[in-house]
Amino acid sequence: MPDTEALTPRSLDSVRVRSVFLAMLKARQLETKLASLYKAGKIVGGVYLGKGQEAVSGALGAALDPNRDVFAPLIRDQAGRTAFGEPLIDCTRTYLGSVRGPMRGRDGNIHRGRPRERIIAMISHLGAEVSVVAGHLIASRLRGELEGRVGATCVGDGATSTGAFHEGINLAAVERLPLVILVANNQFAYSTPNTRQFACDRLMDRARGYGVEGHEVDGTDFLAAVEVVGGAVDRARAGHGPQMVVANLLRLTGHGEHDDARYIPDELRTGPLGRDCVAVAREQIVAAGYAAAAELDQWQADIEEEVQQAIAEAQRDPKPDPWKERWQALSDERGLFGGRSEAAEPTEPAESAP
Repeated sequence: MPDTEALTPRSLDSVRVRSVFLAMLKARQLETKLASLYKAGKIVGGVYLGKGQEAVSGALGAALDPNRDVFAPLIRDQAGRTAFGEPLIDCTRTYLGSVRGPMRGRDGNIHRGRPRERIIAMISHLGAEVSVVAGHLIASRLRGELEGRVGATCVGDGATSTGAFHEGINLAAVERLPLVILVANNQFAYSTPNTRQFACDRLMDRARGYGVEGHEVDGTDFLAAVEVVGGAVDRARAGHGPQMVVANLLRLTGHGEHDDARYIPDELRTGPLGRDCVAVAREQIVAAGYAAAAELDQWQADIEEEVQQAIAEAQRDPKPDPWKERWQALSDERGLFGGRSEAAEPTEPAESAP
């Protein structure tokens, strides 16, 4: 089974490269604003940032087809969500408790999803989404709809040590499902370093034990991330079974905005893994001629306005009223996903309880 080095080099599509970077810029700007709102006391609960992970996350979201694939993002995958097609307003409405958001104001951070649009809501029990996506793919097979379809999910290095991860990837391997698992190896499971998580030389070595193809990439290298992650999706779609991509990087922030990450040593922060993938991406894009610096500056200005509008709209939205609320978020009274999801379109609360 091939490692990263065995992937056939390919010419990167300009549209793909630009779309990934645009998603990265949107994610970075949006999360910077969310962090400010949290510190100002405007957000209840936690705020979790994907700073340093945007390249691999965005590369995965852009490589998937939102019209047929299934995507289960994790805690730091705003770039992937955006590249897959999730509107920014879904994020701001969830964090700010709007009744018009996909979770109808019942969840204050990143557990949002739109199952009917193939975005699976995040599960806090890390690793659990591997089995959920595998189940989606098996259901597609039973319906005769699996051909050309890919399911993808993201986990951190810590999640690879959970029972749910082991069981899910083993199932996918036995069934040879077109599943892509992106492992963001950010060196710490919260504050537990790699050296206390696994004994193998490289986390990617675990792929061999499961009988799946493994690929490794420098998660700070934008163009490499686009190529390797996109290549893994292509291989899954072509019938080569599950693909595990390990992206080596460093979380450039605390576990959440409540965490100062003082446990990360300075030598890691200033080393190669501490590079900012957004800054690296900008340099690579300009150097390779995918876009001019002036164009990227204009993107940044436009995104700042788009993010500000999404935040302002969410702040104007009504909050949920427990006396007027139907108590289904991702389903309705006709059964789980049996009819139009309550989250399919932003609506006002029902006039009376069921």
